[in-house]
Amino acid sequence: MGVKSALDALRGGAASELLDRVVRDGGDAVEGKPRGWLGGFISVSWLFYMVGPIIQSWVSGDRLTAVLATAALLAYAALIVGSFIVFRRPSHSDALVDRPLDRRMWPTLAAMTSCTAALIALLGPVALPTSIFVGVIAVFHMPPRESGYVSFAVMLAMLLVPVALPSLSGVPFYVSFVPVVVWVARQLGVRGERLAELTRRQRAELAIVEERNRVARDVHDILGHSLTVITVKTELAQRLIDVDLTRAKAEMADVERLAREALAGVRDTVGGLREVSLRGELANARTALTAAGIDAALPDVAQLPDIRDSELFGWVLREAVTNVIRHSAARHCTVIVTGTSIDVVDDGRGIGKPESGSGLSGLRERVRAAGGTLMLSSPEGGGVRVRATVPAVE
Repeated sequence: MGVKSALDALRGGAASELLDRVVRDGGDAVEGKPRGWLGGFISVSWLFYMVGPIIQSWVSGDRLTAVLATAALLAYAALIVGSFIVFRRPSHSDALVDRPLDRRMWPTLAAMTSCTAALIALLGPVALPTSIFVGVIAVFHMPPRESGYVSFAVMLAMLLVPVALPSLSGVPFYVSFVPVVVWVARQLGVRGERLAELTRRQRAELAIVEERNRVARDVHDILGHSLTVITVKTELAQRLIDVDLTRAKAEMADVERLAREALAGVRDTVGGLREVSLRGELANARTALTAAGIDAALPDVAQLPDIRDSELFGWVLREAVTNVIRHSAARHCTVIVTGTSIDVVDDGRGIGKPESGSGLSGLRERVRAAGGTLMLSSPEGGGVRVRATVPAVE
């Protein structure tokens, strides 16, 4: 069997599939976890084209050559399979870590080179392409720099040996570039793995930051409102102790209830289970404003329109009413709700520093995330108008 027919057998056999996968996957002959027996046997399948020349030597009566070539080929196959078992590839999670050089690779490559030289000496130029495996195995199991040196050396050897020994000519020159092509493909694959791993880590970090911000925002909104109402009710209870003891006890009972609700709300927020509704917040707002001595004009819950962003409007109402109680010194507070907007208007002292507080900043983030806008303005006669609008449903 000549060199051309042997290469044709390679091109049509399992070697073609192996090389395609090497180039496509960046050197991964076997997908998934570190390669073992399977990867080695898939790689060794490329050597089956050498069976033909060995049989030809046996048929032609050169049995010694056939026996020695068989021994060299089996040793070569054992070294290849063994390399995939001993020199395991790092797991996918180690994609960002450069592999250290396992110095046992050098004697392994030296033994493979000896097997290649023996096959070439016994069978001639048809065995020259087996030297490709020296470079390919180096690419699979060595760091980029060392494997690059080996692949380049194999390429030079395959180009120069036929020049120095014309009896070994006949192999197409482009076959010599296979080790370098595999090395380049492998580096591209490693770079892709590292980029994918960095992307995964960045997404995980962003998810952590977003969750931390969500918890901080929700805890602020829950505790800010609840503690404000608790403070107002406690002050009211203190004033009522000497005037109306029964009502003072009722106010303190409300304080206890609000404290328990706030604690439950914080637990739900940390677990991502916190639910806020506009109807529930309207009831809370009425209680809080009344306790603070502020006249509340709130919509009738039964008359509310169908609101897609009920939870968002609930958060807006909670934060706005908290600011009214804490900062406005208002006497009246009016809430107007439509299907796409909510307005909270007071007649207090107007916009001050609280406009830039963390509560309003978190509220802006909520509204923006829903595709809406949050505006603060001063209506005629003083006070503050907090208006949140969301796009209408088409």
